[in-house]
This record gives sequence, structure tokens and C-alpha cells, in this order.
Amino acid sequence: MYAENEILFPPRSIPHLARARGPRFRDLVDRVIALPPDHPDALAFSLMMIRLDGCLGCETDSYRAMKGCTSCALQSLRRFKGSDQELLLRFRKALDDVRAYLAAHPIPETVDLPLPAKAA
Repeated sequence: MYAENEILFPPRSIPHLARARGPRFRDLVDRVIALPPDHPDALAFSLMMIRLDGCLGCETDSYRAMKGCTSCALQSLRRFKGSDQELLLRFRKALDDVRAYLAAHPIPETVDLPLPAKAA
């Protein structure tokens, strides 16, 4: 009954957005899908879409959620009254926010996981 959806805009939806706007937006999508999902540009794209889609106010039983994240994102992009240039400015703002967060909260290069104790 429910579409496959997430709590926040998922990176798996990004490739589906390439043709939703003009060539400048398509170039951004093409650049982002070539990156790993934890790259700052990919994180910034998701953050931009979270803000544009209103993901923080989405309820799992809402009509938007039942349609699925990709459909919601496509609808948000089609309804956006601004230009592709304005979307790129929103992306830049999201990228600045991601970079500021990562600078304040550095991710360690390696993570030490505790090993399970040997059975006696």
C-alpha cells in the first residue's frame, strides 16, 4: 500500500531528478550522482532537497509520503517558481552549511570497533 519512502530525502532518488528542470540543474544532478553519497556535494544536494521538499514536516501517513520520496521531489521541483540559477544558489547555501558542519564536527579517518570477547 505504501510507496518505498524514507524519513528524509534519500540519495537513491537523485538520478530521477535529472530531467525535472533545465540543463544547469541537470548538470548538477549528473555531477552529484557520480560522487559517493557521503561526499559534501552529495550531502548538500540532499540537504537542498530536504529543505525544498519540506521533509522535516512530512508525516509517514501523509499523501506525499505515500507517493514516495522520488515523486514528492519531482513535484517540488516542478512547482518551484524560481529559476535553475536560484536552485543552484540554494545548493551553494546547503554546501556552505554542510562544510561548516563538517568543519565543526570532523569525521575520524578510522573507527575502532570493539571486538567481541572470545568465548571461554
